[in-house]
Amino acid sequence: MPSLRKHKLRIPAPKPRNPLVAPAARRKAGKHRKSRSGERQQGKRELAKVLRER
Repeated sequence: MPSLRKHKLRIPAPKPRNPLVAPAARRKAGKHRKSRSGERQQGKRELAKVLRER
């Protein structure tokens, strides 16, 4: 007769997620510097200021 013992399927639990990653990715975390468009606008403002002072 076959064995009547039941086998359980074991699924390993996934690794816990880092709770700080999702908010950081949402706000585009990265280097603390201005974007290219921000740098370009700042340059235009500085140029206009120099031209006004002349």
